[in-house]
Amino acid sequence: MSLRRRRHQHGEKPKAAVDMTSLIDLTFLLLVTFIVTLPALEQGISIMLPQAKTDVLPTKDSKANVISVAYPTGLFLNDKPTTLEELEATLIQMVNADPDVPVLVRGDERLDYGTVMNVVKIVYKTHVHKMALVTVEN
Repeated sequence: MSLRRRRHQHGEKPKAAVDMTSLIDLTFLLLVTFIVTLPALEQGISIMLPQAKTDVLPTKDSKANVISVAYPTGLFLNDKPTTLEELEATLIQMVNADPDVPVLVRGDERLDYGTVMNVVKIVYKTHVHKMALVTVEN
């Protein structure tokens, strides 16, 4: 008598089995993919940040808006190219929507002091209360 008949005689239902090997392989493949690509997604625009001793940024927990002042390419807001005038208008809209909007300013160390300070002046002019200059730990 076959195994199938014996189960039916004792009232047992046939049991289904799923091979998990391919699902586990896929899971590890996705995990490795995300681990490798996450640092590249985090940086966005390549900037040589000045070195300084830094504390933990107060806006680390929330999604901060990032203003990048890149050396040869110019000004970016959240990785999108912009001008000083557009930056000012956008920051005014952001502050009107949320008075505690966090802003991080990333300035390339190869730029002159005045270029980065023009951006900082706009940030202060638009009444952004949570602003930090990003540096790298030395």
